[in-house]
Amino acid sequence: MPLIIFRYLSRQMLQVMSAVTSVVLLIIMSGRFVNYLAQAATGTLKADFLFAIMGYRIPEFLVMILPLGLFLAIILAYGRLYVDNEMTVLSACGLSRHQLLGMTMVPAVGVMLLVALLSLVVAPLGIQKVDNIFAEQDSLTEFDTLVSGRFQKFGWQRVTYAEALTDDRQQMNKVFIANRNGNSNNIGVMTLLLAQKASIEFNAEEGGQRFLILDDGYRYDLTPGALPLREIAFEHYGLRMDERRSGKEISKEQALPTATLLESDTPGHRAELQWRISLPLSIPIVVLMALPLARVNPRQGRYVKLLPGILLYLLYLALLMSGRGALEDGRLPTDIGLWPIHLIFLLIALLLYLVEPGKLWLARRRAGNA
Repeated sequence: MPLIIFRYLSRQMLQVMSAVTSVVLLIIMSGRFVNYLAQAATGTLKADFLFAIMGYRIPEFLVMILPLGLFLAIILAYGRLYVDNEMTVLSACGLSRHQLLGMTMVPAVGVMLLVALLSLVVAPLGIQKVDNIFAEQDSLTEFDTLVSGRFQKFGWQRVTYAEALTDDRQQMNKVFIANRNGNSNNIGVMTLLLAQKASIEFNAEEGGQRFLILDDGYRYDLTPGALPLREIAFEHYGLRMDERRSGKEISKEQALPTATLLESDTPGHRAELQWRISLPLSIPIVVLMALPLARVNPRQGRYVKLLPGILLYLLYLALLMSGRGALEDGRLPTDIGLWPIHLIFLLIALLLYLVEPGKLWLARRRAGNA
């Protein structure tokens, strides 16, 4: 009998957790993908890197999503059981609150081990791969990310257009470049370059600096709204190519292996290490918080405690993130770290867990006195 109940409860909880995790992961990945897609459209990020970056960042996303998915799964799955009076039947069959906690903790421990594996091993490896991709992206010039037949803006000062681009991306035809000199407040001389073709050349004397060589074209120097206009015809014209710098969303500490963080006393490294440990450590605490929040009156509905539960979880997560920032800045001693936050929410979870039997005992006593 206990094994049947355990399987039933675990199946209900894990099914809801899988659904919640999938939906939240899809939302987060969609937002990130749109951001990367916008960078690719503007030439800041090479389009070939899009799916690789998203794939390598999935473990990082799951580390954050799985504890939330488990928390919501307990509230939603067990809330339905309370609303449908199934928990009342199980309680009548001898299932105590402590047994329910034990049965819930078994799959939760499996989720905790999975989060620990992702947080301590898999996610840092994925972030290292993403870091390598961004390093490769930073070595590219705007010529490498150019899309034929489209005007592309690079920074605030240059717009480039090429009518055609060869398959090996070594030459482009019918080139137009508008380059604004001066500062970013639209004051300065505008330079327009038009050429029949262009190609990339490396200059070993300049430390491997790349130059865009324009052939058979014209250069126009002008100030918008003013005269004169200077026109220069050229057979060959060299233009220094700026190295592209993509906006990375990860820090160098996130890409370090956990073993390296263990050997370091740097505040940033200690903050990252405690953060990686905190995510799996939070799972037993959120399970203990979720169980009393899942207990609802059938007349109230299964969602009555969902919003307070989400707010409590977000407060927990926000304090952990704030503590991580304080550790990185040196405002919080590494010896104290994030552990007081876990202790506070463990006490809150125990208080929520123990208050319910007290309410039930008090109600029964009042009923007996009546």
